[in-house]
Amino acid sequence: MSSYKLHSLFGLVLGSLFFQNPLAIYLSLVSSNIPDNDHKFRKDNVYKLIIAGLLIFIVLYILKLPYYLGILLCILGLIFYFSSHRGFTHSLLGIVILSFLIFSIIKLGSNILLSLGLFGNYQYSYYLSILVFIILLSIFSLNHRLVLPSILIFSGLFYLFPNIYLNDYVLLFSIVIGLFSHIILDSFTSSGVKVLYPLSGRKFYKKFGIVSLIILMMLAILIYNGFLLLLISFLFKNYDLSLFIIKIHNLMF
Repeated sequence: MSSYKLHSLFGLVLGSLFFQNPLAIYLSLVSSNIPDNDHKFRKDNVYKLIIAGLLIFIVLYILKLPYYLGILLCILGLIFYFSSHRGFTHSLLGIVILSFLIFSIIKLGSNILLSLGLFGNYQYSYYLSILVFIILLSIFSLNHRLVLPSILIFSGLFYLFPNIYLNDYVLLFSIVIGLFSHIILDSFTSSGVKVLYPLSGRKFYKKFGIVSLIILMMLAILIYNGFLLLLISFLFKNYDLSLFIIKIHNLMF
């Protein structure tokens, strides 16, 4: 079984390769530990998440604020409650669903904080509201030894570099990278991972991990250097398509 230290380090490294924004890197680190909330030793955290979701739902409903946040938190907790270890949460389908669920929780939660005016007229209040929810996710998912150091380090980086661009695409992709990094590491263990679960119970091992790692490394290099755009433009020889891809690239990075 891969340790939380390895998962955290791998998520941190991959996040640093793909992103410049400290919040995106922090979210990759946190997300790299999220799949293991399906473990029986973390059931207490899952119970707390479900209870917190119910309480938030009630409070937001009374205040006539978007109470869907509480529902989403409950759904997240129930997914881990009903998932067997290295089952659904360690599959590609699980990554997709968890990514959009976590992304929605962060976005909806940050919007609620902003609507309440908790940060006043602070210039980077949007980023700060996102940081708050990443910290909450870290408390739920990270080992207790990493929670406080990670909060201090990334809060400090946010203070030093608050104006580094962060949009929804980067936010979502950082979650995907973190979750996928977890599956890659677990594929190197003797237990393997059921990547195609629930469509197939077949287990994938280190070959899957090696191929996935190579693809991610190549993608990170291509994106960082802009070679990917040049290659696509050359292959398609389509000016309109190239412009569209460049616009998408600029939006994300």
